Amino acid sequence: MGRDAVTGGGCAVSLAGAVGAVVVWGQTARTQRHLGNGFENNGQDFGAVLTELPLVFLAGAVVPAVLWGLGAWLLGRRGRPGSSQFHA
Repeated sequence: MGRDAVTGGGCAVSLAGAVGAVVVWGQTARTQRHLGNGFENNGQDFGAVLTELPLVFLAGAVVPAVLWGLGAWLLGRRGRPGSSQFHA
């Protein structure tokens, strides 16, 4: 697989992870309560959104990208002759 394809795949996985993490975070009962969907807006706290949302977005983007890169590195390493760590 070419280097451009691996890079493009990593970016796509990162984007999907970030969007997915934000969507899942937004659907939780705790987040809905902070956004004002509780009884008469009890527990409404937009400070939680300002602190949690960037962290959720970054975690959703970084974790899949790191796993993609690790997988690409391991698969690329497996195909090279003489890449074994054990020498006779």
